[in-house]
Amino acid sequence: MTSKIKLGAYPYIYPMPTVIVGSLVNGDPNFVTISYVGIVQHKPPMASVTLINSHYTNQGIKQNKSFSINIPHTKLLSKTDFLGMNSGSTIDKAALFKVFYGELKSAPMISETPINLECKLIDVIDLKNNNEIFIGEIVQTYSSKKYIRRGYPFLKRLDPILFSINSNSYYKIGRRIGKAWQEGLRINEKVIRKNKDL
Repeated sequence: MTSKIKLGAYPYIYPMPTVIVGSLVNGDPNFVTISYVGIVQHKPPMASVTLINSHYTNQGIKQNKSFSINIPHTKLLSKTDFLGMNSGSTIDKAALFKVFYGELKSAPMISETPINLECKLIDVIDLKNNNEIFIGEIVQTYSSKKYIRRGYPFLKRLDPILFSINSNSYYKIGRRIGKAWQEGLRINEKVIRKNKDL
């Protein structure tokens, strides 16, 4: 018998990233903050974002068949939170940033964020419960040299914002605790191998 207690059916997947989704709505750049974002696959690279279907941003994604995912650092916390508290239908949220465009010319991105993913819309899934999932193929990724180490984004320099849904609080990353595909070598697989004859 387990000593675990039931918490109910909640999406407790931690840590939740905090990202800013961008789209052109009626020709104007608009941004919204979300945490329901994920990697769909590696090749071709695809990502998904889930938005309440009443968001102003959704209109632009559907109009232009494109969107951006911008990953803010902790110094942008106030602006990032503000984007999620206000609608682009009444406020020019793009005025808070320097906006640029990439290869698609229709997915506004934020210069101040360390990472920008430019996405071509592949599919829209209507969850029939006031939410829509937008799946996009990443056509290009942008960053500044100061965030890159050995050709890749360096997590410590990115200093991303993490979100905890149960406490409605933001956090930052801690220290590295190990290397992937290395820590598992500490386990003696002979002890757990099902077929002892292998």
